[in-house]
Amino acid sequence: MCAKIKSDKYIKSPLNYTGGKYKILAPIYEILPERVGTFVDLFAGGFNVGINANASNIICNDQINYIIDLYQYFQSQSTEKVIQEISRRIDEFELSQQNADGYNKLRSRYNKEKDIMDFFVLICFAFNHQIRFNNSHQFNTPFGKERSSYNRNIENNLILFCDAIHSKNINFLNTDFLSVDLSALGENDLVYCDPPYLISTGSYNDGKRGFKDWTEKEEHQLLDLLDRLNAHGVMFALSNVFYHKGMSNEILIEWSKNYIVNYIDKSYSNCSYHFKDRNAKTVEVLITNFERREPDCQQLSLQL
Repeated sequence: MCAKIKSDKYIKSPLNYTGGKYKILAPIYEILPERVGTFVDLFAGGFNVGINANASNIICNDQINYIIDLYQYFQSQSTEKVIQEISRRIDEFELSQQNADGYNKLRSRYNKEKDIMDFFVLICFAFNHQIRFNNSHQFNTPFGKERSSYNRNIENNLILFCDAIHSKNINFLNTDFLSVDLSALGENDLVYCDPPYLISTGSYNDGKRGFKDWTEKEEHQLLDLLDRLNAHGVMFALSNVFYHKGMSNEILIEWSKNYIVNYIDKSYSNCSYHFKDRNAKTVEVLITNFERREPDCQQLSLQL
């Protein structure tokens, strides 16, 4: 039997990552095929989409090395050890929703030593659990006073996330999306892309935080890559937005005419009407080069 992607209960990333797709996993997985061989999460971020793929092989890539280092640490340690490491730091720095001094001391230590579990605990107590660096790669998110903490929900999400990392065949990569080797992929494999959005770029990809910027150049490079995957018969799915806060991504809109546009909010399916409203709310789409189908299980078994 082929490996299935879809599950009844979705795992949520323990990271509050900008642009995370947890809230729309259901409509995304309604569109993706039931089964794949290799699932590539090319811009993994919080890894909400890739971690829920029950594919035989999963590739998780992101340009932010701290994120990949954290996932690799989760993979290399028992879930119990990870929880113990968090508890030890909370006790050591007396962390709470009120103790800004303890948070700032931990942040100072992390920026000097770059211990990956210090990084995770900082996120838990940071303002809105945000991940933010300056252009020297110093973590600079302020304290989340009266708002953020390591709580039961985060711990439950973390346990399920770590257990999934341990049970699935996941290869973590930290490289530019153009450097990921996709040459071995075939018709039963899928590349999922959730890149920085050209018209709503997050602060970690604005070119001012020590990480690569996302401009029209990168947008064209990604779309060209997807065209090449399509020419080789590899499935792809691209999450993005056509419209956001009065802006439109004309490059993406024009390119998408060659493929299948799936509207996450189905009320926007009548695009000829809604596209006239430049001030409409965000129009989020999943662009694919396939209609949902069952892959050839016999061929899939040969690949594996």
